[in-house]
Amino acid sequence: MPAATAIAQLRDRLGADVVTDDPAECWSYGYDNSRRHVAPAAVVRPDSPESVKTAIEICNQTRTPVTARGYGSGTTGAAVPSNGGIVLSTERLTTIHRIDPDNRAAVVQAGVTNGAVQRAVAEHGFFWAPDPTSADYSTVGGNLACNAAGPRAVKYGTTRDNTLGLRAVTGDGRELRTGVYTTKGVVGYDLTRLLIGSEGTLALITEATLMLRPLPEAICTIRAVYSDVNSAAAAVARIMAQPVIPRVLELMDEAATNLVRSSVTLPADGRALLLVEVDGPAAHLDDAAAAIHTVAGPGLVAFDQSVDDHHREELWSARRALSPALRTLAPEKINEDVVVPVSRLSELIAALVGIGNDHGVTIVNFGHAGNGNIHVNLLGQTDQLPDMRRCLAKLMQTVVSLGGTLSGEHGVGLDKRDFVGLEIEPETLGLMRAIKQQFDPNGILNPGKMFPDLPGL
Repeated sequence: MPAATAIAQLRDRLGADVVTDDPAECWSYGYDNSRRHVAPAAVVRPDSPESVKTAIEICNQTRTPVTARGYGSGTTGAAVPSNGGIVLSTERLTTIHRIDPDNRAAVVQAGVTNGAVQRAVAEHGFFWAPDPTSADYSTVGGNLACNAAGPRAVKYGTTRDNTLGLRAVTGDGRELRTGVYTTKGVVGYDLTRLLIGSEGTLALITEATLMLRPLPEAICTIRAVYSDVNSAAAAVARIMAQPVIPRVLELMDEAATNLVRSSVTLPADGRALLLVEVDGPAAHLDDAAAAIHTVAGPGLVAFDQSVDDHHREELWSARRALSPALRTLAPEKINEDVVVPVSRLSELIAALVGIGNDHGVTIVNFGHAGNGNIHVNLLGQTDQLPDMRRCLAKLMQTVVSLGGTLSGEHGVGLDKRDFVGLEIEPETLGLMRAIKQQFDPNGILNPGKMFPDLPGL
């Protein structure tokens, strides 16, 4: 069996402390936050890029599937070894090689968590822009694999926009160094941006050069409560069109607002809300907040702002209370992170209300509205799963019809691969297949992910 041969060679070359096929250990590496689970034949935990290269070479020679994994915080099944083989965990690649304030850069290994990066660079007065809610238990490699972002992306961009270069190993064991150490560069093809978001299907990222940004002097948080979600959604486009670019612009629809009403004080006539943050010099924040207030109505029923850390946390309390509330609402949940143009947010929300009503499924919407990136939560009982999946299919069709995209930051993995053809035409999928072949000729890297009906992908 190829896997057995690979495991023996891996153990011989890398050592028993790096390679395990103990079923009890392997079981815990077979899941991610999608609730899917497939136990791998073995787990490899390299402690250097060279060990990653050796592992990939052996797996390529033996045609053994390889699934890269950080800490399993992804939600789409991308880190689940659905085709068997080995899981290659980056958990021991935790070195921060360099923090370079003068050049606003940091060089870190793939297994360092986002939160560890933020804490380390904050000591020098900087931050790395991506801020997923899983920052303390998601790795840089995982963030890169699905182009994770978070609320700050509305101003500072996604992982792809804040990474200068990579070190990675292709499916046939070639080590690549991509990108630059400067904030400008246009020599050759941009393989850095290609690998980011490829979900471990082209190469395994071992190291990244991150672009840092100075910490802002001050932050002002605003909570704008609206009489209805259409008014809130319409305000998003107006806020994004004025000169002050918010660093955060989050939306909660009526269902989301109702979920947290028992634990958060909100106006009785408030049916939706926006959370907005602006940052920069302290002296300018009042003017920035006033500019947002000017374009916030109609439908506005309350507008609160603060630069005080404690009060800011109070304003965020509704958003913080939402995820715990969702976990108690229904035993089954499908969570998607679709994106539409901000001018069409109200159309998306209206369509979702209709889809939920048609199928008797509760749908709760919130997310990064400044990017048009909405987290759609389909909730129901176990016997409603068929209806929930029908809702999901209708959601994907609706998003594409509105000029949107199926994923903003979670990626495709297993959960969305059957819908990819709605967004990407066959000619483009064919080119993607050819790119995959160049990076991974034997199709060992994360097979079965991202694309429908493509052998080895």
